[in-house]
Amino acid sequence: MTGKTVAVFSLGGTIAMTTDPATGGVVPALSAAELLAAVPSLATSGIELDVHDFRRLPGASLTFEDLAALSEALDAAFATGAHGAVVIQGTDTIEESAFFLDLRHRGSEPVVVTGAMRNPTMPGADGPANLYASVLAAASDELRDVGVVVLLGDEVHAARTVRKSHTTSPAAFTSPSSGPLALLAENRIRLNSALPPRHAMPNPTNPTATVRIGLYTVTLGDDGEQLVLLPGHIDGLVVAAFGVGHVPERLVATLEQLAQDIPVVLASRIGNGPVLTGTYSFPGSEKDLRSRGLIGAGALDANKARLLLHLLCSQGLKQEAIKAVFAQVADQEPYNEGDR
Repeated sequence: MTGKTVAVFSLGGTIAMTTDPATGGVVPALSAAELLAAVPSLATSGIELDVHDFRRLPGASLTFEDLAALSEALDAAFATGAHGAVVIQGTDTIEESAFFLDLRHRGSEPVVVTGAMRNPTMPGADGPANLYASVLAAASDELRDVGVVVLLGDEVHAARTVRKSHTTSPAAFTSPSSGPLALLAENRIRLNSALPPRHAMPNPTNPTATVRIGLYTVTLGDDGEQLVLLPGHIDGLVVAAFGVGHVPERLVATLEQLAQDIPVVLASRIGNGPVLTGTYSFPGSEKDLRSRGLIGAGALDANKARLLLHLLCSQGLKQEAIKAVFAQVADQEPYNEGDR
């Protein structure tokens, strides 16, 4: 890895937090340089670091505009010779921001998103170890052409499969449907398995266009009255349905009407496993809803489906083109720009 350059972008989050004397709680305060100074072993790694103090925000406060700007900054770093990049941020939104960046990253360079579950004031703070491992991973050749990954606790997860599955555990990040893509051990990446080829979106022409994408979680006894309030207020909707893609029968007519006016994507609230296409056929089943115009999310969970739908709507794509992209990106089939 000697002689390689890794660009490091710090956005804030738990990993960069220190105690606020006024409140007694922790807030984002540490710069990128201060975070790296806490990892002295990086100085002897032979890797040159190009450090960017990009934002100082908790993960929950990051916006689409922040991520679009970061995506452009990553492209600029790669254009000037960076072998890979590390993004440091709060863990609240890592699974979403990593997927957003993955959809926009068209190069072969590794992008490693990391953070910490324990802030620097706590015993056993995991930030320095995660940062060290992430720099090594970004400089590795094994992760080239994989896209954006998330690395915490020495485990490497693909952006499209990773989930934060615990609120406080240092082992919070998992890939329920596939397991970790790789492990960092003895300072090198050891691949567990290969993912199917990934397919980045075309470069968006208006990535921060103001669109509102709703996320509606179906619950037991749901009467659908909240759905009735949505027309005219959103540009697209993701429905986090029961199981393999089922909703109560009383919601069907409302969802069908919505799908005539805006793209409505059918995902599962489970977060592990695909939405089916044609196994069940009762009113409110996945087959019934797709016949009424809803778009299947495939293996994408509801949060990732919402991000993809946001990008597509912000580009002005229409229903059929959106349906085609979901069929291809969610199921990892080649993307055909002629579908735009």
